[in-house]
Amino acid sequence: MTDRYLSVARSGVHEIEIKRSRFLCALAPVTSEEAAREFIAARRRAEPGARHHCHAFVLGPDGRTRRSSDDGEPAGTAGTPMLEVLRRRELTDTVAVVTRYFGGVLLGAGGLIRAYGQSVSDALEVVGVLEHRRLRLVEVAVSYDRAGRLENDLRESYVIHATRFDALAHFEIGLAPDEVPAFESRLADLTNGEATTTELGDHWVTSGR
Repeated sequence: MTDRYLSVARSGVHEIEIKRSRFLCALAPVTSEEAAREFIAARRRAEPGARHHCHAFVLGPDGRTRRSSDDGEPAGTAGTPMLEVLRRRELTDTVAVVTRYFGGVLLGAGGLIRAYGQSVSDALEVVGVLEHRRLRLVEVAVSYDRAGRLENDLRESYVIHATRFDALAHFEIGLAPDEVPAFESRLADLTNGEATTTELGDHWVTSGR
């Protein structure tokens, strides 16, 4: 089971032009094949005058589900290079649709492969990527007189995912499982053993890249 995967950060459309042909790459985060195909259908409706709506998508934390379509372009010149960009960038739970408006100049098989791959690659740079990590969430509870100093110390080395204040101050930290013993030892040093920890289980935590 994977402990890390990447996905596209948001939906977005980016256009490039190659020898008068327009390539509009639409990207979106999806978590099911149904959602991916709904997005593909929506792009067809949004650009009804285009000759081709080629697509590729990858699903699941392990990226096991992979689909692509050349949608009328010569076999292997559109969907496959699009899928290869997603695979090379280690992206999953992502769908890409490249809509092409033909500009009257034939690109040839090699030109099409480069164009469709570039369209996806350039669009990814625009919309960005998210990193998802499976982390062990640990809640730290400490008295208020130690909370301010401890929070500053924790933020220097860790990401605080949540805070809560009642009778005590609570900080929720995401750690790789093998980091937990060292974290607890450091916490004891920082608080003279006064802080307590509660493991909240493994959760997927998302951050930008």
